[in-house]
Amino acid sequence: SAGFADALSDCGLSVSNRVAADFTVAGGEAVTSQLLSAAPKIDAIWNHDDDQGIGVLAAINAAGRDEFFMVGGAGSANAMREIQSGDSVLQATVIYPSTQAADGIRLARLIAQGKVMSDLVEAAVPARIVLYAPVVTAENVEEFLPTAFES
Repeated sequence: SAGFADALSDCGLSVSNRVAADFTVAGGEAVTSQLLSAAPKIDAIWNHDDDQGIGVLAAINAAGRDEFFMVGGAGSANAMREIQSGDSVLQATVIYPSTQAADGIRLARLIAQGKVMSDLVEAAVPARIVLYAPVVTAENVEEFLPTAFES
């Protein structure tokens, strides 16, 4: 997305190869195999879903590639154990708030009804709300692993 590209640009980075998987293990493995074949040098991989990340890691391991690091999203126990092992390209995963969809629906309902958030002293629902989405790394994985889900 443009927002993702803009955030990378702010850090002096860019996307040179982009592939889309279908949020399945098989899809993650297939597109990553293609990506690894097409790109002889990779600096980093962003995997949007830890479930498909199982396939992504399988493709990486099968190709014997480890010159890059990988960051994932969702916060699965599988991903956290990879991070914890210390010998994986997977260096971090971002935990998506489990209430994010429900929060969005609740806020949309308040806006549609012309109401405000009752616990805030605001004249309207704020235009931007940032939900807590911690980044899990080797330094803090022990804190989050007990409540993580299995992929």
